[in-house]
Amino acid sequence: MDLQQVLTQGDFVSRAVALLLLAMSVASWVVIVWKGWMLRRARTDVARSTAAFWQAPSVAEAQQRLTSFDPLALVLPLVLATKIEAPGTLAAAGDRSQQLTRVLRNALHAVLHKLQFGQVMLATVGSTAPFVGLLGTVWGIYHALGAIAASGQMSIDKVAGPVGESLVMTAAGLAVAIPAVLAYNVYGRLIGSIEADLEGFARDLRELLSVQ
Repeated sequence: MDLQQVLTQGDFVSRAVALLLLAMSVASWVVIVWKGWMLRRARTDVARSTAAFWQAPSVAEAQQRLTSFDPLALVLPLVLATKIEAPGTLAAAGDRSQQLTRVLRNALHAVLHKLQFGQVMLATVGSTAPFVGLLGTVWGIYHALGAIAASGQMSIDKVAGPVGESLVMTAAGLAVAIPAVLAYNVYGRLIGSIEADLEGFARDLRELLSVQ
């Protein structure tokens, strides 16, 4: 009663479900490992970058420092977005504070989109993998009972094997879903913490440049 027997003895639907679960597992673990490294690096880089910015004597000098402190480009796009738009355009309409609010909001959304990349996939795998496994289980049990009915023999040894092999699909679905759900929740909290730091920096940067 293992996944190998399901692949070798099952029909097209059983094999398709098993291969789909395998693809979902590989994809989710790739995202889990990559996002774990990226968010851990991002939390450190954001703290170092904001500290380097405020210790610089000018915005131009701070921008140069951020090129080395911010390799993931999470803080630098906020600083670059504050460049004054060409006069005579709608982007330059309004006072300086309104312009900064608009450009910083757009830059912040782009940075947050980078941080949240992969979260939808983890949520999708975590919510659908158990049902995909359940589909494989139901389909396997259906065929097992059909084969037993066709043979005309009903005994525990003939039921336990096929049904047990089908239940492996449910366990496989849970094994795929649980890491994805845990990673989604943990990474969601990390992203929320980094987002709060970036929003605070954007607000302080707007106030600084509005006065200047």
